[in-house]
Amino acid sequence: MHLTLDGYGCNPERLANLDLIYEFLERCPDLIEMTKIMPPYVFKYYGKVPEDWGVSGFVLIAESHISIHTFPERNYLSLDIFSCKDFDYGQAVAYASEIFGITRYEHHLLDRGLEFPREVRTVERLMRQEREQMRG
Repeated sequence: MHLTLDGYGCNPERLANLDLIYEFLERCPDLIEMTKIMPPYVFKYYGKVPEDWGVSGFVLIAESHISIHTFPERNYLSLDIFSCKDFDYGQAVAYASEIFGITRYEHHLLDRGLEFPREVRTVERLMRQEREQMRG
């Protein structure tokens, strides 16, 4: 499962706050029941265009990763949560919205690695889920 979230109308002070972004990445894995395998890494980025500066950060989780890129001058953030297992994406969106003051957002969910499981029962379960989704 791969969540991509574009957040608009965000609080620029929060988007520029390295400590807040670190804390977001520190807490997010537990919130969505993932396993953090290293502390978050957060840094400022200065773009070629002055208003493109921002903060980027990521945290590796056993299930894959969580990354965020903020653009305080544009009141915008981009968040990705990629996991080899399902998670409550609504909870992740709500948490990001609360922390960064998102007023409007777009999100997409991608199913990835559908053929990855080698266990027959897991593949059967995935096929049933796909068929149910196709039926509507």
